[in-house]
Amino acid sequence: MRFAFVEEHRNEIPVARLCKIMDVSPRGYRAWRRRLLCNSQRNDMVVLAHIREQFALSPLSRWIQQERKNPEKPTAQSDLEHEVAELRRENRQLREERDVLKKATVFFAERVRT
Repeated sequence: MRFAFVEEHRNEIPVARLCKIMDVSPRGYRAWRRRLLCNSQRNDMVVLAHIREQFALSPLSRWIQQERKNPEKPTAQSDLEHEVAELRRENRQLREERDVLKKATVFFAERVRT
């Protein structure tokens, strides 16, 4: 499951960083990508292809395509993407602050000892 997450997000974040965050080795991830699919996975892919084909023919699919063509209208997805971006910026800032505080703690602890 972790390797699948890395695979899905590898275009957004470098693989090495994703592997570190997900606590998996890059070598293990590369081995996972090279492995052959088992019969059940191949069967699942065939079924999924059939489902996608049927969905593409459905009225719901046409409605979704029409909605995507209208970029002026804000969507819940765009709101979520904006919120995620904002939270990621905040997380990055908090991580930097945490790292500075860790260094400060070490610095002051060494000063107190001497």
